[in-house]
Amino acid sequence: MTKRFEIGDHVTWNSEAGRVSGTIIAIHTRDFDYKGHTHRATEDDPQYEIKSDKTDHVAAHKGSALDHV
Repeated sequence: MTKRFEIGDHVTWNSEAGRVSGTIIAIHTRDFDYKGHTHRATEDDPQYEIKSDKTDHVAAHKGSALDHV
């Protein structure tokens, strides 16, 4: 089963720079364009936009890549 998160949840994920944490700011349940790429999302497998705690960087990830902090 896919992990579910809500806006405002504090999460962590693996990035090229190591483990990063941030707060979910949006949930996508349909395909969307982000940073020049189409990200696939559905009601059953949404993608989450997360704002990093340390920078203004915003990342988009599926729930399988995220863990609650």
